[in-house]
Amino acid sequence: MKPPIGSYAVDIRTGRVGEVMGHEGPYVQLRPYGGGKEWDVEPEAVRLATPAERLSAATAYANARSRGEVP
Repeated sequence: MKPPIGSYAVDIRTGRVGEVMGHEGPYVQLRPYGGGKEWDVEPEAVRLATPAERLSAATAYANARSRGEVP
């Protein structure tokens, strides 16, 4: 699967949700919700994130920010 740039996807190997930043060679590039270092995922290991998964990622990021764990 090659999800559109700007959409949110799940790396099914790890369960991490990320924003699709691009497609480099055979890989989909994801960036963690709220920013951070991108990682590459094989297209067969990616699926679009559900609204619930996006909300969960946003909540986890907000909680980490409130604890001072992310800038």
